[in-house]
Amino acid sequence: MFTFQFVNDLKPHQAAITALSPAECPFESIDFLLALQDCQCVDGQSGWNSHHLLIYQDQVVVAFLPLYLKQHSYGEYVFDWAWASAYDRHGFEYYPKLVSAIPFSPVPSRRLQYKQGIEVAELSEAIQRHLEAYCEAHDYSSYHILFPELEESKAWTKRTMQRTSVQFHWHNKGYASTDDFYAQLKSRKRKAIRKERQHLVDAGWTFRQITGCDITADDIDFFYQCYRQTYLKLSGHTGYLSPSFFHQLQQRLSDNLLLVIGECQGQPRACALFLFSAHTLYGRYWGALEEEEFLHFETCYYQGIEFAIQRGLSLFNPGTQGEHKVARGFNPSVCYSNHWISDLQFRQAIAAFIDTETSQLSEYQHQLANKLPYKIEDSNQ
Repeated sequence: MFTFQFVNDLKPHQAAITALSPAECPFESIDFLLALQDCQCVDGQSGWNSHHLLIYQDQVVVAFLPLYLKQHSYGEYVFDWAWASAYDRHGFEYYPKLVSAIPFSPVPSRRLQYKQGIEVAELSEAIQRHLEAYCEAHDYSSYHILFPELEESKAWTKRTMQRTSVQFHWHNKGYASTDDFYAQLKSRKRKAIRKERQHLVDAGWTFRQITGCDITADDIDFFYQCYRQTYLKLSGHTGYLSPSFFHQLQQRLSDNLLLVIGECQGQPRACALFLFSAHTLYGRYWGALEEEEFLHFETCYYQGIEFAIQRGLSLFNPGTQGEHKVARGFNPSVCYSNHWISDLQFRQAIAAFIDTETSQLSEYQHQLANKLPYKIEDSNQ
């Protein structure tokens, strides 16, 4: 028998959550979630209201699901604006809704953390039934599980609709050097990448990679200056994440941080902040104080590929969207989300929409796979 508790503050429960199965991805970690909470990147006026779910058995915490009560769909990267619009046209309220996600971080990883020895299928079934009853009791339109790993998504699918999307990931096939990676590319694509990188060398750019405790507070301040300026230019606002959040990452997750600083004529002018685990590199945040052709590709992609090869990391996830990544060796990769809709008629309409979208995405992924830059004998990687 499981019992459930919704909590708004993670701090009193940090030890209990940490005692569950260890987080393999830094975005899953309680430290990442606490950094968001402590720096008010969630709660307050953000529209992401902490509503985390603790699951007990015999009065002991045996599982944890990060959960937020959402008043909008910003920062999710699984787009359901059309669903919200349909609700509005028919005089219904789509918000608030419950969302299990890592805010502003579309990283496929485990959502549900649980104690070893727990029967996961039984646990998942109990959670889903509880969330359904909770949504109906509080007149919430729906709950959503965003970017779970495939096996976890399958467990949610018993009572939810599974939706797919596409990201672009780079796979390390045991390369000993960047030249080994280049050797797998078609000649024309290899020359194009080298030309892009050489352009920056000729323009006087150099790049430094800094990890762990070697990243200073001043480095984080410079990164945020770049991040803020670029975000403001692209979107008209300064970004979801505050300077204090990035300093919290430096303090809480320094062993999982990579900072790439780009310097032009000896002056730092661009920066990208990555997180990494034992197996995966995650590119997420970047910015530059000036524009330079191919600067984004070098700072965010090629430097990341070099780091993954040096560290023997098997996967590089550079962030969501961007077909331009395909020509640079990133494979289209399917991601998953799961959705439960309270209203039966809307549920049926959305299920039909997802079926059509899934078929279209499958064709889209096939088309992109044909554009990969690898030689024919290596095209299946």
